[in-house]
Amino acid sequence: MRTRSYRPLATAAVTAAVVAGTVCFMLAPAFSQQPAAPAAGQGKGKGGGGGKGGGGGYQPPEGPTPRLASGKPDFTGFWQRPYSPDMSASATDMNGKPYPREDPDPKKRGTALDTANQPQGRGGRGGGGGGVGGQVACGTCRVLPFTPAYLKDWQTYDPENGDYTGACLPFGLMRSINSPDPLQIMQNDHDFAELFEQNTWFHVFPIDGRAHTKGVATWFGDTVGHWEGDTLVIETNNFNGRTRLDTDGHPHSDQLVFTERWTRSDLGHIAYEMHIHDPKAFTEDWKTARTFTLRTDWHIMEYSCEENNKALYEGRIKAPKYD
Repeated sequence: MRTRSYRPLATAAVTAAVVAGTVCFMLAPAFSQQPAAPAAGQGKGKGGGGGKGGGGGYQPPEGPTPRLASGKPDFTGFWQRPYSPDMSASATDMNGKPYPREDPDPKKRGTALDTANQPQGRGGRGGGGGGVGGQVACGTCRVLPFTPAYLKDWQTYDPENGDYTGACLPFGLMRSINSPDPLQIMQNDHDFAELFEQNTWFHVFPIDGRAHTKGVATWFGDTVGHWEGDTLVIETNNFNGRTRLDTDGHPHSDQLVFTERWTRSDLGHIAYEMHIHDPKAFTEDWKTARTFTLRTDWHIMEYSCEENNKALYEGRIKAPKYD
């Protein structure tokens, strides 16, 4: 198995930028592993440069939606997700109306762009434009319906002042889903398992319609699932409020209820929606949508993040010596 290793970084600002953006999220196909053969009756994969008409690039396998013996759709597989460092970019209200563009000037963060007086060609870029003191100029951001307290949080957020991922703390469920590193799904009629390559985290929960449990609030929350026809509806609450929605740093509170709708439209794709309900942080509910693609040519690689191992760096324990 290939191994990804990441050395400690010098400053919190660099750490946050790297962990959140470029290095930690490089995808590497498993060249030593042949594409998995699809199950009987599920169509043929076209990875490794195949595709109709001789076009290059990976093409997902074609075929009908695979199903469990119970008849429910089977989401088992290895999935590529679009990297969504700015969750607001495709955000709409619950009726599908997009929110207005946010002004890319960091000093005007959280306010709508004045398109009537916008010079042609002006704009930043999401997740890493220019700014002051670590604040980014986000040309893809939309104005989310923040409450006053969380609008202030968004306007003053600066990863140089302590982005939690730079300390290798858990990303949390939303930021993990928004990341581009590979995700493997394992499923039966009772349970659903998400195996994130990022930091080798896993998230396992029931999908048999049972109710939420009451326990200690956590980074990934308390998750349960139920079926609405062929759509798997996954609801998570009881978050600890210490995470953010995305790499850009859009905040949420510990009152967040995060609902996902998974629909396997065919063998090679999942239509995915996420709904945000958080009355402490937002004045109304909102949603985003994207498509996941089945990868038959990848597997999960080893991942290690050690930035927060203070006992090692401060000398209380010693690094092991290997021959």
